[in-house]
Amino acid sequence: MEPQLLTHPIAQAMLTRLRQKSTSSLEFRHLVRQLTVQLGLEATQDLPTVPHTIQTPVATCSGVVLDASVAIVPILRAGIGMAEPLIEMMPDAVVRHLGLFRDEKTLKPVTYYEKLPGGHLPDICLVVDPMLATGGTAIAAMQLLRNWGAVDIRFLAILGAPEGVAALRDADPDVRIYLAGLDDRLNERGYIIPGLGDAGDRQYNTL
Repeated sequence: MEPQLLTHPIAQAMLTRLRQKSTSSLEFRHLVRQLTVQLGLEATQDLPTVPHTIQTPVATCSGVVLDASVAIVPILRAGIGMAEPLIEMMPDAVVRHLGLFRDEKTLKPVTYYEKLPGGHLPDICLVVDPMLATGGTAIAAMQLLRNWGAVDIRFLAILGAPEGVAALRDADPDVRIYLAGLDDRLNERGYIIPGLGDAGDRQYNTL
């Protein structure tokens, strides 16, 4: 399944500011939140709803409420900055954390934390991580969620590389991928080019 890209000019202008080396951590976090809102709206356009009648200050009004359970799954640590705006959009969603990092020597994912409790499984899992580079971390996350029993998984990232998209698509073709931008390639260190640097370091000012 091909990734769905944000094409709105405002989103693309935000992405340009996000990439810029001189952008502060404060503005970087703000831009990540704003782009995540747009990605979240794209990724949830088909959420089912049921009719719901309310009372406005002046009249009765027919509306809807969501009719699907949603889990927001940030890949720690960088994914936390994307999880928060989604929780604000969908306050009834649950949050399930996965701690994975990429070994900088082997470029392989390492799992250090997994919080996927038993009980009712969500209808939809929104996995969030700012970067889809080699795809190793995303694939490991998908495997953990599939083993948990998740069926409808959607992966949201700010930037992707063709290599990572292809790897994730090959490993789990049913995962829907949503990106703000798809870049040219990976370099020899597995970094997205032109990219935006290390999203976790830039969010949390740990450069």
